Amino acid sequence: MSRSWCLSQLACCCGSAACSLCCSWCPKIKQSTGTRFMYALYFLLVTVICVIMMSPTITDQMKEITYFKDLCSGIKAGEECETLVGYSAVYKVCFGMACFFFIFAIFTIRVNSSRECRAYVHNGFWFLKFVVLLACCVGGFFLPDQDTFLQVWRYVGAAGGFLFLVIQLMLLVEFAHKWNKNWTSGTKRNKLWYAALALVTLCLYSVAVGALLLMCLFHTAPEGCILNKVLLGVNSGLCLIVSLLAISPCVQKLKPNSGLLQSGVISVYVMYLTFSALASQPVEDEKDAASHANVTICASAFSSGLQFEDKLVTGLGTVILFGCVLYSCLVSTTRSSTAALRVCKTTLTENEVARCCFCCEQGNDADHTVDARRGGQKVIMDENEGTVYSYSFFHFVFFLGSLYVMMTVTNWFHYDNAKIEKLFHGSWSVYWIKMASCWACILLYTWTLVAPIVCPKREFLH
Repeated sequence: MSRSWCLSQLACCCGSAACSLCCSWCPKIKQSTGTRFMYALYFLLVTVICVIMMSPTITDQMKEITYFKDLCSGIKAGEECETLVGYSAVYKVCFGMACFFFIFAIFTIRVNSSRECRAYVHNGFWFLKFVVLLACCVGGFFLPDQDTFLQVWRYVGAAGGFLFLVIQLMLLVEFAHKWNKNWTSGTKRNKLWYAALALVTLCLYSVAVGALLLMCLFHTAPEGCILNKVLLGVNSGLCLIVSLLAISPCVQKLKPNSGLLQSGVISVYVMYLTFSALASQPVEDEKDAASHANVTICASAFSSGLQFEDKLVTGLGTVILFGCVLYSCLVSTTRSSTAALRVCKTTLTENEVARCCFCCEQGNDADHTVDARRGGQKVIMDENEGTVYSYSFFHFVFFLGSLYVMMTVTNWFHYDNAKIEKLFHGSWSVYWIKMASCWACILLYTWTLVAPIVCPKREFLH
């Protein structure tokens, strides 16, 4: 068993075989799922390296390591590896990762069968691809005229990061509609699904209202913070409007699956983006007419230097950031998501079965072969009859995700004094990007509600 597993892992790293875990008691995994998670692991590995490069705390701790200076001199990275830290290093590493995924996006265009040679490269040869990824990331440090490269790549990253944000918001809206549609279909057979819908909807709106009250308490002041007060009122008002619109008779007539569950999901996400924006707001000062001294008129509760609150915002924001990026990169390639993004067409199923885990693509494993000839985890070969997702679009989303991570880790256009410890603090660019994301999310969701009214002859997925 041990020998067969070792051979299978060697075939996975240097051949076209699918990868799997070493434990035979692990649940079966589909070949397509395993491939996507391997690319996600590469993506996460490079992202962690970028975080380390932008962390002065980790850099200072590494300087205490014996022979650190000798290592830096040996690899010609400066006396204290100064060329391997900071925003310019992150730009170069993310440039390499973006090139890696962009090359594969071009390489896998129109791959419709898993038995093509290009599909074998996409699904296997993991060690060789890791070497290629490493070479791309290292190659970014040897680009000529790096000042011009950083200036141009900055705007390329901003455009790609914005496009990734749009895809992320579209997937969120698609997720909300899919959730409500799946659970509503279960009410025909079991009335308990009504209770589940009501309970989850109540919880979502409770979280949204609670977040609004906390933001009013910690991010506003009796005198000052006018901008925060206005934007809190605008965002909460927009959430109320789309909630009423979702249950209005005109929308319900053409879109019976619409309900408060989707509006609750959108409201919670809008409140999160609003909180993230307010936490990123720099301190506002005003010169006092009497003393001619600067007086703080608006400051976030997390700008006071308290370590617990600071770690809470940074930790929570980082987890949600990675979660959203990985969700967008992995889920955007499923059949329903690519159809919602208009990347490919899909056949709508009428008899949908309500499930708690509705996110996963429903399929019958009995229709696929299982590779049980080797030790370890069993792999379901679900792509023998054709690819189950677009390889090229999958890599393109990871390409955009690389640019989004690059811009986020370097604090977008405030890159000169950016630190990963202050990732969610003190930046007007992040403040307005988050606020614009709120309004874009509301706009996209509103369009899904009014689209059947505006275009009655067109067929929509939800």
